[in-house]
Amino acid sequence: MHWQRILATDLAGESPPTPPGPTEEEALDAYSAAVVRAVERAGPAVVSVGMVRPAPDALRRRGLPEVRGVGSGVIITPDGYVLTNSHVVRGAERIEVRLQDGRTTSARVVGEDPHTDLAVLQLPESGLPTAELGDSSKLRVGQLVIAIGNPLGFAATVTAGVVSALGRTLRAETGRIIENVIQTDAALNPGNSGGPLVNAQGQVVGINTAVIAGSQGLCFAIPVNTAKWVAAQLIREGRVRRAYLGIAAQTVPLDRRVVLYHRLPAQTAVRVIEVQPGSSAERAGLRPGDLIVELEGRAVRDLDDLQAALGRHPVGVPLRVVILRGAERIALVAIPTELPDSA
Repeated sequence: MHWQRILATDLAGESPPTPPGPTEEEALDAYSAAVVRAVERAGPAVVSVGMVRPAPDALRRRGLPEVRGVGSGVIITPDGYVLTNSHVVRGAERIEVRLQDGRTTSARVVGEDPHTDLAVLQLPESGLPTAELGDSSKLRVGQLVIAIGNPLGFAATVTAGVVSALGRTLRAETGRIIENVIQTDAALNPGNSGGPLVNAQGQVVGINTAVIAGSQGLCFAIPVNTAKWVAAQLIREGRVRRAYLGIAAQTVPLDRRVVLYHRLPAQTAVRVIEVQPGSSAERAGLRPGDLIVELEGRAVRDLDDLQAALGRHPVGVPLRVVILRGAERIALVAIPTELPDSA
């Protein structure tokens, strides 16, 4: 019988065969396995971005001629284009990039866009590993995301969390609003800036950009769909072209009777304070005191709405502007020019 054979084997001093243990993949739980796969796919394309910029006068007087900083980036093409944050490389005299294989190389700034805190660098290399760019419009709150970067100089650091919220707005250093920002609780620290936020498939869904100081788990990333649009313009033209009307304006409350009479969707609008001579606004017939309530079919409730609408609109393409002038509702057509660098 079967038990007799086992007993005879044991008496003979031999042990029954040990069943094979779980493989490394089987030993990982589903969460760990997803994080490991994502890092294996995207990790080789993550780089450390070191920069040197002139020190401000106060530090120069103390004998410190330059300031060094470090951030992260992600390679998006095999011929060396790297996506990172604008604030990581702004004002840099020299930029040095360290690859995952340990090589170090110089880099040049192809272009930067402070209004979205994005920049593109180019390395004098080819055949480089690249990260796949995903679709940030498909993200869902609660979805697993992984941040890869170099926080506080610790290279190739991985943190994981979830998408905490979508559709946030973040104000860039220029004062303009960045739309559709991703909020995550994947831990970020100084040095993570410019590194990728990836999904469980290892696709880049955001570029890590900001942490709320003194908070726990309030971290933000620029959506990759915005990054793809900005990167394409920076690579093609070296800058991002945005529509510009040439007005000074402010957000003002509207009388409730005006809102009801014109069936407006909001209680506020944007009042034109000044119209620059020779601007597209002047040519369109805009005047100080006009209330802008709509641009190209979108309600304008405040200055952020105005900037967002202009940011989406192509330069040189007619733009329908709906205003209130006294009791009259008027539709004008403006041909926006390009936003000056100083605006």
